[in-house]
Amino acid sequence: MSISLTPPFIVTEMTEAHAADICTWVYQAPYDIYGWMSWDQMQQLEVEFGDPKLRKEQYASILDSTGVLFGFAQFFPLEGTVRLGVGMRPDLCGNGYGEAFVRVITEEAIARKPEAEIDLEVLTWNQRAIRTYQKAGFHITDAYDRRTPDGMKPFYCMVYQADADRTSSP
Repeated sequence: MSISLTPPFIVTEMTEAHAADICTWVYQAPYDIYGWMSWDQMQQLEVEFGDPKLRKEQYASILDSTGVLFGFAQFFPLEGTVRLGVGMRPDLCGNGYGEAFVRVITEEAIARKPEAEIDLEVLTWNQRAIRTYQKAGFHITDAYDRRTPDGMKPFYCMVYQADADRTSSP
């Protein structure tokens, strides 16, 4: 008998309490670039999930089976594509939850826009995330530089390929 150490995940509406909690997350270097400004600033500037309308339209909270906030997802609409943004609570990163976490977010994106391509962007140095995305069925399709708050940085675009994700039967 095999026991899964990965909790089942639930995708739900991002509440204001979840959003405020996410703003307190502190990542270790070099992942500290993924932190957010304070919740007060996010609300004052009405940026990202600090904007109630944008939070409702594009963001979701990812909870474990007990209702504890595990992470979040953004489903950013582009023409013919849903671009994912994902974030896991820092103390849970690197513990083997990533593949299941990304899969449930990808499934939600497909359910929301079944006809759309699903992609994401990742900094080229973030090999931990790239490996996780590959395990979840994403493949690098492009490389480019993109402006960030710290200047131009190299990114990969990774696209979900459902067929490549399935194992074939003999």
